[in-house]
This record gives sequence, structure tokens and C-alpha cells, in this order.
Amino acid sequence: MHGGRDVANDASTVFDLVILGGGSGGYAAALRGAQLGLDVALIEKDKVGGTCLHRGCIPTKALLHAGEIADQARESEQFGVKATFEGIDIAGVHKYKDGVIAGLYKGLQGLVASRKVHYIEGEGRLSSPTSVDVNGQRIQGRHVLLATGSVPKSLPGLEIDGNRIISSDHALVLDRVPKSAIILGGGVIGVEFASAWKSFGSDITIIEGLKHLAPLEDENSSKLLERAFRKRGIKFNLGTFFSKAEYTQDGVKVTLADGKEFEAEVLLVAVGRGPVSAGLGYEEQGVAMDRGYVLVDEYMRTNVPTISAVGDLVPTLQLAHVGFAEGILVAERLAGLKTVPIDYDGVPRVTYCHPEVASVGITEAKAKEIYGADKVVALKYNLAGNGKSKILNTSGEIKLVQVKDGAVVGVHMVGDRMGEQVGEAQLIYNWEALPAEVAQLIHAHPTQSEALGEAHLALAGKPLHSHD
Repeated sequence: MHGGRDVANDASTVFDLVILGGGSGGYAAALRGAQLGLDVALIEKDKVGGTCLHRGCIPTKALLHAGEIADQARESEQFGVKATFEGIDIAGVHKYKDGVIAGLYKGLQGLVASRKVHYIEGEGRLSSPTSVDVNGQRIQGRHVLLATGSVPKSLPGLEIDGNRIISSDHALVLDRVPKSAIILGGGVIGVEFASAWKSFGSDITIIEGLKHLAPLEDENSSKLLERAFRKRGIKFNLGTFFSKAEYTQDGVKVTLADGKEFEAEVLLVAVGRGPVSAGLGYEEQGVAMDRGYVLVDEYMRTNVPTISAVGDLVPTLQLAHVGFAEGILVAERLAGLKTVPIDYDGVPRVTYCHPEVASVGITEAKAKEIYGADKVVALKYNLAGNGKSKILNTSGEIKLVQVKDGAVVGVHMVGDRMGEQVGEAQLIYNWEALPAEVAQLIHAHPTQSEALGEAHLALAGKPLHSHD
């Protein structure tokens, strides 16, 4: 409805902005656009909130937290607390997870309604550079934002059947804890499910074709994660690619390119996500594409002047908070505000396994490539010197990458709760802070954030609770 009229049956209605897709990027653009006075239509075929809220960030973190509680129950005696672990009630876990999602979904629906965004539920298709067809009607706009997101992808010849060969979507609603699982892919999705399922009691093997887990992170972080996973009993095979998968009598057998075989109850395919763009009219309207992704400039503009695109649909970091930022940028640009392109290196990245891996900025290898090996300084601060980390019984490191005599250009952290420290790391990188400037700031003791301060003290040449 629009101003009391049924917009779907009123051809005279022209919105300032028509958004196709109500996930992170789409709804952020809708909320910000409406806040700035734009008349916005938001079209979503499923539920507002998209993958992040319903099948991604939120439910996976709920599973990981349930796993953390299970581990704490098992390990309670080392803290002098007598507790017994009696197993995982998977129905109860899903009830908790779904309750979190439902509360956030209700709040988001309220936000969309309160901002007077014109929400249309249905499967939309781009029908011209200024319109989207949905539910048999044409919705007109001065500008169209494509935000149709992504879905789990597979490999050639590997069919995800939802039975024994599953995607993350299936894994989130699995009615049991698998006794054993092979996880194909050691990136964010793979290691998070490996961590959660191990905490639930599964026997886990990760298959990663590249030479490290979390291969996009600094190599030091990957090695620390691998060491921690070995300690937890999570197995992994690195550096050899997948060849085939086949059913066995009661599970799945995976064969690698070198002939090595692995068997388990289920195979979780976690090789990344691909854009949702096929059959939606993008190419017919002249939108430039590459391998299914919509191509955009630094202001999220496509080659068609009236069309922009954001989120997992474009070849930028596939993170919900990146979608938020891109959606807000588009809304502000269309409202006439001055906008600044996103520095994707400055976006915080967190993998929420146990231990967590968090980073912002560039890796040491990338810094050497850009500035030269002789111009880069790296420092590692071990969490063993941090009181709060010792209390929490977590281990890991904070690694700083600095341009010699200049700013910190990379912060890489491994350890429990490191995702909560990445906010300050983000400020350090994005404000081009010098180690001596951060060293002047007094961090509360005992906190884990103190470790970030101590790392900068050491990099500034005046270490406190660490060796020279």
C-alpha cells in the first residue's frame, strides 16, 4: 500500500527508489533512503532480513554459542565448578536459535513499517531500467537497486541433495547432530560449522584445497587456527582438491585428486556462495555482468545510469556489514548527500569459530608486496601475557603489521572473543594511527582489549607485559 492506495494497481505511482531484494544491503538502503525522504519500495520474495538473519550470520552464531555452552559444561571442573554434560538436545538448540531469529525479524519488520517503506512480498524481475515486475504488476522507480544476494554454491559434478550431501542452509535445520561429517571448504562457513559440530560431539574432517584453513587471513592467523583445531581434535586435509563424492551404505565417501578417501555420515559443501542473478532480467536490460555478479563502480553504480547494485550480488566482500554500508551509500548518494567510497581493506572480518579469528587491514604478505619487504614491521603479542585471556583460558596472538615508522596497516587476532576487539582495531587502521598514538591510550585492566594496547606499546618500543 502507498498513501492508502494499492500501488501494484496504480500505474501513476513512481517511487524514488525501487529495491529488488530485502537482505542486508536492500533493507539498509530502504531504511536509510526513507529516513532521508525518499519514497521507497522494497520487494522481497521470502522474508526481510535475507540470508544474514534467516540462514546465515545470526543462526550460525546461535549454534556456535550453544556449542560454547556445551564445551563450558564439559570443562567446568577446571574452574572448580562441578557440572555434568548430558548431551545436545538439538530440538532445544533449534528452539533457542529460532527464538533469536524471530525476535530480530519482528523488530526489523517494525522498523520497515515505521519508516513507511512500501514493502511488497513477491518474486520480482527487472523489466526495464526503471521498473520491476512483481505479482503480475509493474513497479516504477526513478532508480532501481539490485540486491538479490547469494546462495550456497557447489563444485562441478557435485550435487547438493539435502540428504547426505548438504549445504549450510540444510545444516542449519538438521534434525540431528551428525556422528561424523566431512566439510568441503576451510573458509569462514566451513570452519564455523566444524567448530560448532565438534562442540556438539561430531567427528569432523575439513577438506581444503588451498594450503591453509581460513586462507584469506594472514598466514600466522591460519597457522594458529590450525594448531587450535588440532588440539580440539578437528581433523583437516590441506593442499589437495576434491575429486568426487559418492554414497556408501550408510554415509558418504569423498575422494581427493590424489586418491585419498574420507568417509562420514554427511558431507557439508561449504565452498562459498554465488550470486542470485540468473533469470532476473539483468542482462536483458543491459546490466554488465561477470560470472553472474553485477559489476559496479566505487559508488555501487552499474553501467546503466538508473541502476545500482549492492551486497553479495556484486564482487565485493560477502559480509552483512558490507551490505549495510553499500546500501546506505546508495541511499545517501540518491538523496544528494556527499558520499565516500568504501575502503574494503578497512572492513572488519571475523570468523566466529573457537578460537575466533578477527582482522582488519592487510596481511603482512600484502603489505610487503605493496611497500617492499624492508619497509614492513610485524609484531606478535601472545595472549599468554593478557590477564583476562588467562582467566578465560584462551590462547592466541595479536599480530600488528606496520609500515616502518608509519601507520599500522593490519591487525590480525586469534583467540576467544577477538571479534569483540575488532572495533578498536578498525579505528586504528581506518584512522591511520601510529603505534605511539595508540600506546598513549589507557586500556582497562584486566580486559582483552588491553592486549591490543599492549601490542601497540611493544610496537612503539616500550613493552610492558611482553618481552622485548
